[in-house]
Amino acid sequence: MNVIIANKQKYLLDNLGVDIIKEMEGEFDVDTIISTFQNFFYQRMILDITAIKNYTDISNLQKLSISLDTEKLILLLDGTEATENPTFLSNLVSMGIYNFTKNADGIQYLYNTPNTYRDVAQFHKINVVEQPEPVEQPKKPAFSFSMLSKPEPVSDSFDKTIIGIKNVTKQAGATSLAYMMKQELSKNYDVVAIEVDKTDFSYYRDKYMISTTSNNVGSTINNYKNKDVIIIDVNNSDSALGFCHDVLYLIEPSIIKLQKLMTFNPNCLTTLKGKKVVLNKSLLSQSDVSNFEYESKLKVFYNLAPLNDRLRSIPELDKMLIELGFSRLK
Repeated sequence: MNVIIANKQKYLLDNLGVDIIKEMEGEFDVDTIISTFQNFFYQRMILDITAIKNYTDISNLQKLSISLDTEKLILLLDGTEATENPTFLSNLVSMGIYNFTKNADGIQYLYNTPNTYRDVAQFHKINVVEQPEPVEQPKKPAFSFSMLSKPEPVSDSFDKTIIGIKNVTKQAGATSLAYMMKQELSKNYDVVAIEVDKTDFSYYRDKYMISTTSNNVGSTINNYKNKDVIIIDVNNSDSALGFCHDVLYLIEPSIIKLQKLMTFNPNCLTTLKGKKVVLNKSLLSQSDVSNFEYESKLKVFYNLAPLNDRLRSIPELDKMLIELGFSRLK
């Protein structure tokens, strides 16, 4: 079932032929839209951009992208210069809003065939980080953040120093896991954690847990190029994924989370073949994991039980970090 929020372009949305569970008409503050639908279950939200008060202020759309699932959003643009200029479209892509169009046919197409980053990459203007002049190699291993080169290894057997974490099922625990990994690794490594396009890290009150945007993620990483390890909560940012040397894809393997995932994105698991899949907040036995691997045709990298983020030491997390290649752990 779907949600429609319409205003000046309601005539384009009247005959879409989709099942509607809730419909709103008029102009609304973005906070009203968020509070109405943040905990509301729906398949797609078809949103007439003119229904958002002050929609030309990109910060309002950013608030929307932070609070609602952008993968479910289809944004109907109004065909004006304000919403068709390259900067506006680039900002949409940076926020993970990939499904936007300006006509009913486009809505119908996106409803059946949602865009991926590849489909909208031509709209995305990425800030290029200027690389510094070569300097004498420091004693401590340093990063090279060029997309065309690999970083120096930090130490031991570990040579993948930028670790991305991405939720596959909704709210699979990427933010909390990034925090706990940062805390554990900080005992023996110099670590910073970065989240992209959200501000949840601010609640940890830790100066080495940084929030940034897709447009600025490259320069933010460069600011911490002398760290041993950088952990990135990538959220929906393909830009951030491009900087990662390894990515943990988190699946919370409860029945309801998996059923929702397969309902809204039936081909999702096939895209994870060959990647590091972590069953997070998992109570599955080894036999259950084997069944999951058989049914999903995926290889599970690690089956991680629910963790207490208040503990000073988390042995179960240490085991996964060792599997990742970190050997200097207490």
